[in-house]
Amino acid sequence: MEAENLFSYEYAQELDALDPLKKYKEEFYTKEDTYYMDGNSLGLMSKRAEKTLLSSLNDWKEHGIDGWMSGSQPWFYLSETLGEKTAPLIGAKKEEVIVTGSITVNIHQMIATFFKPEGNRTKILADELTFPSDIYALKSQLELRGLSPDEHLVQVKSADGMTLSEEKIVEAMTDEIALVLLPSVMYRSGQLLDIPYLTEEAHKRGIIIGFDLAHSIGALPHSLHEAGVDFAMWCNYKYLNSGPGSVGGLFVHEKHLGKAPGLAGWFSSQKDKQFDMDHTLSHAETAGAFQIGTPHILSCAPLLGSLELFEEAGIDSLRQKSLKLTSYMMDLIKYELSDDGFTISNPTDDSKRGGHVCLQHHEAARICKALKQKNVIPDFRAPNIIRLAPIAFYTSYEDVWKTVQILKEIMKEQTYLQFENKREVVA
Repeated sequence: MEAENLFSYEYAQELDALDPLKKYKEEFYTKEDTYYMDGNSLGLMSKRAEKTLLSSLNDWKEHGIDGWMSGSQPWFYLSETLGEKTAPLIGAKKEEVIVTGSITVNIHQMIATFFKPEGNRTKILADELTFPSDIYALKSQLELRGLSPDEHLVQVKSADGMTLSEEKIVEAMTDEIALVLLPSVMYRSGQLLDIPYLTEEAHKRGIIIGFDLAHSIGALPHSLHEAGVDFAMWCNYKYLNSGPGSVGGLFVHEKHLGKAPGLAGWFSSQKDKQFDMDHTLSHAETAGAFQIGTPHILSCAPLLGSLELFEEAGIDSLRQKSLKLTSYMMDLIKYELSDDGFTISNPTDDSKRGGHVCLQHHEAARICKALKQKNVIPDFRAPNIIRLAPIAFYTSYEDVWKTVQILKEIMKEQTYLQFENKREVVA
């Protein structure tokens, strides 16, 4: 096929015709002539997520407090049920996973549990590109122990401001480091770190290591148990499509199960002893021990429906399509927008890329506003980044083609100049 035909509308239609996952788009609430490229910030609602949320509402309506043990999806075991359904997505055993809290609360729980400064090992290793919330939590945990973040938080530097060198991360694993927390995927550039390699290197040095999976869970498979990762946490509202502000999740490797939680609470208990009302905690021997408060039922419920879709489609198939979508988008951008000042800043190597395309442009904020005016929903990240995430479940190749054509039109006609080049309050 001639090169120009590979970038035609007809070729996009051919790709869609061959897509084994195309049927799943009908499972989601999408809008006609709108191109949603922000599923790495908030996934769209599926009809099944809506159904399971309504089911929990009905259980509340019909059963009242008896909904904890009765109804279509009893609430008392809901976090464990969701943990078991999530486990295959991250290569974990069911007892290693619990759906609970929020991503930042779960960071606090994991650091409170696993950070044990003693002797020369008093420092935490992170990086300078991670999401700010992770750093806020790490600094807070250090301060609670009377340790200065300036001295005891080590952040690996980036040579280009977008990606990290795994070799530099390993070099920073000195005998002063007690614990490492890293993102699996960089939220700006989409760089995917080598989790098994970094875990092996940390353990060679006697260092506990955990990962923030916010930008990878649901987009690509993991093998956390096999890799020996000590702990991980994530949000469920991005690629897992569980709704705004939805409950988070955490993983603790089985070698640590039985460990007392650093932050104990009502739902840290063994299920059969929870209502003994004893003031001495008998904590669960599973990841359930690291729950703190009562599950947020109406926040958990949509995830039941969402995870049904993942079980049917398979995370490996979703990853394969995701890589094809992002590769196709990058090829189109290079072909159509080569003279418009864009830099593709995400890794092009499939093994190093998460689920989104990262574009840098000095007019990024106003270009995002112009895209939204044309019904393309992008994501802006300061200072000059446009993130575009074609989601395997509900993005077609035609959607990607039309998104790039709209971006081309915006640049050609310079319609972005009508907007101020600064972010809104919520970017």
